[in-house]
Amino acid sequence: MSAPGIRDVAGIVLAAGAGRRMGGPKALVELDGTPLVVLAVRSLVEGGCAPVAVVTGSASDSVAGVLVADPVGRRATIVPNDRWEEGQSTSVAAGLTWAGGRGVGGALLHLVDLPGVGPAAVARLLIAREDAHPGVQAWVATYDGQPRNPVLLAADAFDDVIAVLSGDRGARGWLDDNPEVVQHVACDDVAVPDDLDTPDDLDTWTRSTHEEIRH
Repeated sequence: MSAPGIRDVAGIVLAAGAGRRMGGPKALVELDGTPLVVLAVRSLVEGGCAPVAVVTGSASDSVAGVLVADPVGRRATIVPNDRWEEGQSTSVAAGLTWAGGRGVGGALLHLVDLPGVGPAAVARLLIAREDAHPGVQAWVATYDGQPRNPVLLAADAFDDVIAVLSGDRGARGWLDDNPEVVQHVACDDVAVPDDLDTPDDLDTWTRSTHEEIRH
């Protein structure tokens, strides 16, 4: 495999949380027998990201175990975040620092609890980056016109984003403060941005998915 280049975009799954509202780490929650963290890695790989990393924290060993057991999952690099309890910002910093050391042209941040965001949305952001006007440093998926996830950051923005990270806001603070370098990318037709925070969310998602299959 050749070394990463400026056109390459790393994929980063943020999967460090303890999932207290879910009752356990969301990375390990299964949909039809497949852990969410494996689904997230597959979305990034199949969408065109390379290399791919998973930022872990509360259940690093268990998350690593389920990834190694999957042919696609084992292609991901584990990036431990010992500061995960301080908020999502620490995982974003860990992921971007890892990506920065790989010499890639950008990094796509993906939350582990978004099973409705698959390869098509990832690919759309990558295409938007290729077609972007000079000066754009971030590409954000939107739904009904509202910015959500995933988020793709150009490599030349990594240091600036890391410098302002705090708490659970992730990259959102930097994006809000720099709208002139952010491009919104509509993904309504290829993804559903609903996150799974609680067992009720999981039950609702499972029922709706099965209803779609039956119809």
